[in-house]
Amino acid sequence: MADEVKSAIDQGADYAKATADRIREGADTARASFSEKVAEPAKRAGEAMKQSGEKIAEGGATIGKTMIDQAEQNAREAFTAMREAASAKDLQQVMKIQGDYLREQSQRSMSQAREIGELIMRFGKDAVAPLRNGDT
Repeated sequence: MADEVKSAIDQGADYAKATADRIREGADTARASFSEKVAEPAKRAGEAMKQSGEKIAEGGATIGKTMIDQAEQNAREAFTAMREAASAKDLQQVMKIQGDYLREQSQRSMSQAREIGELIMRFGKDAVAPLRNGDT
């Protein structure tokens, strides 16, 4: 009878060990699956968002500098026109200087707006590229 009890205890211990091993294997599989399916994609998404933010900052700085350069150019052109108007001989010459300035400024404004628009589009594409290229 003692042998039967010992055998039953051994079988129970073996069963408990096998069950614990299966539970441990299941936990390891779940951990690996979580890492592969959740943690790694989240990490890649975070890295892509960081890259996107860096691109936005770079683009914003470039656009800001371009706008300042354009404002300086516009101010120089305005002062040049004012100097010419101040040295004009008559009202007709002042009107011609003013008309020429307004026409040129209109063309310059359209060109500058186009340049800023193109920069915004380019930087926008650059900013979302890390998000599109990831496996997120």
